[in-house]
Amino acid sequence: MRIAVTGSSGLIGTALVRSLTAGGTSRAEGSEERHEVVRLVRRAARGADEVEWDPARQYVDAAGLDGCDAVVHLAGAGVGDHRWTEAYKKELRDSRVLGTAAIAEAVASLETPPRVLVCGTAVGYYGDTGDRAVDESAPPGAGFLASLCEEWEAAAAPAEEAGIRVAFARTGLVVAREGGAWGRLFPIFRAGLGGRLGNGRQYWSYISLHDEVAALRHIVDTAELSGPVNLTAPTPLTNREVTEAMGRVLRRPTPFAVPRFALRVALGEFAEDVLGSQRVLPKKLLDSGFTFAHPSIDAAIRAAMG
Repeated sequence: MRIAVTGSSGLIGTALVRSLTAGGTSRAEGSEERHEVVRLVRRAARGADEVEWDPARQYVDAAGLDGCDAVVHLAGAGVGDHRWTEAYKKELRDSRVLGTAAIAEAVASLETPPRVLVCGTAVGYYGDTGDRAVDESAPPGAGFLASLCEEWEAAAAPAEEAGIRVAFARTGLVVAREGGAWGRLFPIFRAGLGGRLGNGRQYWSYISLHDEVAALRHIVDTAELSGPVNLTAPTPLTNREVTEAMGRVLRRPTPFAVPRFALRVALGEFAEDVLGSQRVLPKKLLDSGFTFAHPSIDAAIRAAMG
């Protein structure tokens, strides 16, 4: 297939492109075919494998997407990259909502549109679920991230109205050394300075980078998957349990605990989401026959360690 990818230089995008172009493993066993990848870049395209776009201006060189069988849209400013000032919250919103609208309108305008548009969103859609387990049927929660996710997904409406299958890959915390939230945890724990956050009772819904990529490819290939699809491992764990697993796999002590007030000082409003609980289940993935290579936290951590 010919597959267009936004956010191809990010943590997930880099791994996805590598898997698609190398025929990488997308399930626990077996390899997938190699595909032609078209990267959307924020500069003039330098070849047939690049398409220029500018999410801030809602511009996409739609002609460059002609002939694509699928579009995987992963671009957006990092949620945890900066304190949530009003200016940065606007940047978060614009990078996701305007970017998604631009992609959706571009694919909808094509005479022969792609069969599927996969938009990467987040389990932040559900807000703080406490001890309650939720799947894709759950309503949106409260808070900035939940409202952002609602707007983000709604921006894909032009593609849905054009009859394109649209799936929203609601991703949890990706276990990887290379980047993302977990990339910041590894050096802390390896130094023996890791510990629980707050009281440690909040649920973390995680997924290995390998399974994240495999799940995205599974969505592209599975015609019955549309709408929200949770990309999380089958068994969410509390932050305390994750902390214990990090110590166990890395063979380091985990004596420290970061109190709630310290997180608020360091992270501002984002601390409430770090301390919030999200017990999210991947019901649609499992029902569609997807097999996780790393269903447990120990396996996910070991995979991230290489």
